[in-house]
Amino acid sequence: MSKRHTSSTQVIPAVGTMPQHVAIIMDGNGRWAKKRFLPRVAGHQRGVETVREMVKACISRDIKYLTLFAFSSENWRRPVEEVSFLLGLFVRMLQSEIGKLDANGVRLKVVGDLSAFEPRLVALVREGEATTANNTALTLTICANYGGRWDVLQALNHMTLAHPEKAGSFGEADLAPHLAMAYAPEPDLFIRTGGEQRISNFLLWQLAYSEFYFTDTLWPDFDDTALEQAIVSYRYRERRFGRTSEQLVAVAKASDA
Repeated sequence: MSKRHTSSTQVIPAVGTMPQHVAIIMDGNGRWAKKRFLPRVAGHQRGVETVREMVKACISRDIKYLTLFAFSSENWRRPVEEVSFLLGLFVRMLQSEIGKLDANGVRLKVVGDLSAFEPRLVALVREGEATTANNTALTLTICANYGGRWDVLQALNHMTLAHPEKAGSFGEADLAPHLAMAYAPEPDLFIRTGGEQRISNFLLWQLAYSEFYFTDTLWPDFDDTALEQAIVSYRYRERRFGRTSEQLVAVAKASDA
């Protein structure tokens, strides 16, 4: 199995190591705006600034993957005006940020059911992905019209169509290459801002053994210092993946021998 498809549940990182993949639910834009007597869209606009800051913060720490939940499959239930603004903001971001991402060595990936978006937006997504395809400083994944259940189902459908002869005998290794983020290792650290403590249909398969960090900080206020606090919390945790602490010590000793 290639390194890019190796599950983090199979590789045990030592305590104190930096996370290589950070996944974030960017929650709290609307509440940030409401506290300031501003329209909700002002919070989304300010949240874009936080995205830029997080990209820089991850690059400076040599974190290789940053995944952001930008628009869920459930967000279509929001007021029409807000949905329209969010999609328009996505278009403007793609138009203004691709050159900057490319200049900083960032590879852009957008995952989700893009068939629901207008052709202009999809074209901008594909253009941005192609422009940045060879960059290696950071892979920035934007999850748009994405849902964890959708991801598993679409992977299951692709897997069974590709190998109908294996029906009834599929394993995890058969499904993994068909998941939307098969190009990335599973997240080491999952962060949700805004005070809620749930994963809201985000990366259901991939978060199976991720470390969770919840903060009351609203997304527009989440800065480099807040990210560092999350990383410090992560680095103090012992990730065992079903093993005992004694087993981890034995593995570490064997690798040092």
